[in-house]
Amino acid sequence: MDKTLIFESRFESGNLAAALKVNENDYYLALQNDVNTSGNTQWFFFRVSNTKAYSQVRFSMLNLCKPDSLYNEGMKVLVYSEKHAQEKDIGWHRSGTKIAYYANGIRKDNCKGYKTLYSMTFNYEFEYNDDNVYFAYCYPYTYTELAEELNTIMADPIKQQYVQKKTLTETLAGNKCEVLTITSK
Repeated sequence: MDKTLIFESRFESGNLAAALKVNENDYYLALQNDVNTSGNTQWFFFRVSNTKAYSQVRFSMLNLCKPDSLYNEGMKVLVYSEKHAQEKDIGWHRSGTKIAYYANGIRKDNCKGYKTLYSMTFNYEFEYNDDNVYFAYCYPYTYTELAEELNTIMADPIKQQYVQKKTLTETLAGNKCEVLTITSK
């Protein structure tokens, strides 16, 4: 039985570029650059499947750019387990153990003047077999969620009296950048 985790980030806001299995319980991760930056990486959002209950795995993100992080102050990784949410009605929550953020000695010249890259490592123990578990820096809020919220506002007859929505421009990807005007009747 293959215990190799399966990584995925080809979904809205996902940004994992590569995952390398070091051994049975250890993975190196490389993140895609944050959008609209000159090569910075701080945000992460990816999914893991093919999980085994009670297996503990160490994840090491190798290409972060900031010289310090809230992880050094006790912040934990944001986690969402589909099975945990279904069984216990608990969605996104902070978790992980042995969290560390540190200079790793890998050099990158165009990282806003920083001479070295940084790693963030954490351990996570899976609770369920064959679960889909998401890991993120902070709560994901996607363009789709924003569009759905705006549509809900505009569908409300009372709110419609006070809100106007129009497209200001479009992004390079063709997404609408909309502006709301909120005013009295």
